[in-house]
Amino acid sequence: MTTQPALSAETAEGELIADRENRAIRSSDDRPRSKTRGRVGQERVNWSTTVILILCAVTVLLPLYVTISMSLKTSAQAVDGNAFSLPAPFSFDGFVEAWTLTRFPVGAAVSLFVTAGTVILTIILAAFASYAIVRNWDRRLFRYSFFYLLAAMFIPFPVVALPQIQLTGRVGLDNPVGVILLATMFQLSFSVLLFTAFLRSIPYELEESARIDGASTWQTFWQLIFPLLAPMSATVGIFAFLYAWNDFMMPSLIISDPNLQTLPVRQNLFQNQFSNNYNVAFASYLMAMAPAIIAYLFTQRWVMAGVTQGAVKG
Repeated sequence: MTTQPALSAETAEGELIADRENRAIRSSDDRPRSKTRGRVGQERVNWSTTVILILCAVTVLLPLYVTISMSLKTSAQAVDGNAFSLPAPFSFDGFVEAWTLTRFPVGAAVSLFVTAGTVILTIILAAFASYAIVRNWDRRLFRYSFFYLLAAMFIPFPVVALPQIQLTGRVGLDNPVGVILLATMFQLSFSVLLFTAFLRSIPYELEESARIDGASTWQTFWQLIFPLLAPMSATVGIFAFLYAWNDFMMPSLIISDPNLQTLPVRQNLFQNQFSNNYNVAFASYLMAMAPAIIAYLFTQRWVMAGVTQGAVKG
């Protein structure tokens, strides 16, 4: 009968948080005290940074406003030359026509399948590879494997598009499954970089305690390490989600059947049929990007938590 590790993931996570808090307190005590302190509520505003952030927000919110406004207009209002005017009256005809014209349910199902497969494979494979690399860093093979993955970050898909198209066609992967495998491979380098930075902040003593209690390497990873990787897994997952959902080039080149294309490719295929119906075109764009926006809004705090925790060691 296999002995289960007595140290649970919750206890290990609590010890990790307590250890980080103690180190933060010690480091703050060692810092030189500032001679002058500003009063509470009288901090100076960094106007240059504020202006830059406002401009960045406008560059994002303004196109989003135009997209929403145009999608809710009638065909006549959409071609009046005033893209910033509010719809009067509001019309959902563009959404209805875009839903039918692009066969939105089929395209959304294919995109969801590709995105979910990419996210799951990326998180699992990147976590496996990162754990092996960090815990075997003193071995040359694992160090070189890490550098090899980092070098792959500088190779974009268009550079290797032609051999990838030929290879997937010959082995019968010119379909959404082939897109999942390729998208996972191209996301693996960046994901391993994030996971390795986070794993270095986890004390090795936690694993030693689990091994003393009889846990195997497999049990240690799944019951102790992987739960602690939850913040970084959320970060890796949202990056993989945005990449797979919005990707146009890879599905358009790999998938040979037009009926199995993802939403971005379907919008391009039906672009000529939109003609001057800008309200239909913008409604189609809004329906395609809405899942990515919603997903990021609900997961942004985990994304920031994963990035900040992985940026500081111990």
